[in-house]
Amino acid sequence: MLQDLHHDDHDLGLAHDLQVINALASRRRALRWFAGAGAGALLTACDGGTSESTGAVVTPTPSPSASATPTPSPASTPTPAAGCVIDPTETNGPYPADGTNSSSGLTSNALTAANVVRSDLRPSFIGTSTAVAAGVQVTLTLTVVNVNSACAPLAGYAVYLWHCDRDGKYSLYDLPSESYLRGVGVTDANGQVSFTTIFPGCYAGRWPHIHFEIFSSLSNATSGRYAALISQLAMPAATCTEVYSNASGYGTSVRNLAGVSLAGDNVFGDNSSAQIAQQTPAMSGSVAAGYAATAVIGLAR
Repeated sequence: MLQDLHHDDHDLGLAHDLQVINALASRRRALRWFAGAGAGALLTACDGGTSESTGAVVTPTPSPSASATPTPSPASTPTPAAGCVIDPTETNGPYPADGTNSSSGLTSNALTAANVVRSDLRPSFIGTSTAVAAGVQVTLTLTVVNVNSACAPLAGYAVYLWHCDRDGKYSLYDLPSESYLRGVGVTDANGQVSFTTIFPGCYAGRWPHIHFEIFSSLSNATSGRYAALISQLAMPAATCTEVYSNASGYGTSVRNLAGVSLAGDNVFGDNSSAQIAQQTPAMSGSVAAGYAATAVIGLAR
């Protein structure tokens, strides 16, 4: 009786066996079809797609908008406006008298002197000396601009200017009792400030130059140590030759100039051509009549 209740596939007759064989064959064909269709066809079927399968593996084409390395926006890399570049930061040297070192003279910080704001830098202005620096007169006009704002002028900025005399000596250091060839000016609405000074001499080892520091306000300048930029101007080669060869009192500069070059200078030598062009004042005039000089000072504000 129990044997009648238990049925095995092998004892149900030929007709039943044929049905089982056909079912197994259909199952094998289905498995082969799924294996050949690949993952792409399976995904299409799962998403409810209606495309017919041709038996080929589908390779999706990436969208052009899917870029592995996006191109930076031009705004992410500011480009200096045409006509001005950022002036490089340079050393203030061993003779700044801006409070960063100790001078041997009347003060180590000329910026804190009550009358440091002045346009004529030739007279001494600290202590009792009334000496006036001798040399070929230069009227230097600087225009301070914002490179990040299409070279817009920066008004109300303070400029501290200083340089050596025609003998290559610095007041408050080489000349402890003198304070000439130093002073501060404030830019006007056009970003400009002018100084009356002399053409600096050339001393051994350096190209002829003028030092300057830029401050965002006069109060920052006279407080000391708040400079937004410390840099230098390189005197034009042709004017150096003209002054040193024809003006009295510049005798040692002729020899010293012959031993230096702008490219080999330890301050200007590693600057780009665009930086050197901006750091070199445009000058007109003569030894007898004096020179007018102009230069642009570029800040990134």
